[in-house]
Amino acid sequence: MSLPWIPLHSTNAVDDLVTRSFTIPCLIFKHSTRCEISAIAKYRLEDDWAFTEDEVEAYFLDLLAHRPVSQYIADIFSIHHESPQMLLIYKGECVFDTSHLDITVPGLKEALELEASH
Repeated sequence: MSLPWIPLHSTNAVDDLVTRSFTIPCLIFKHSTRCEISAIAKYRLEDDWAFTEDEVEAYFLDLLAHRPVSQYIADIFSIHHESPQMLLIYKGECVFDTSHLDITVPGLKEALELEASH
């Protein structure tokens, strides 16, 4: 199954994502195009993706091109910025975040199952 990335280019798009997260869980992948670990994490997400567009929406942020958007995300969710980083936004909150080689589809599945049980 392919991963249908939705690009994040602005703080307004982040605000829209937060609103959308009340309907469907939203993944944010913060990617550095100059980082080998980030490239590996991105590849693993894409290669192992197991969700339909009705289960999770996947948003992609190019950190180097959109640094202010990355900082905005860190500020509104009160999280420490890392690169690469995966955030799960659900009902307006960051309910899961991880970084580097801990970014995996099984980790995302586990976070989703935990949220579904609440």
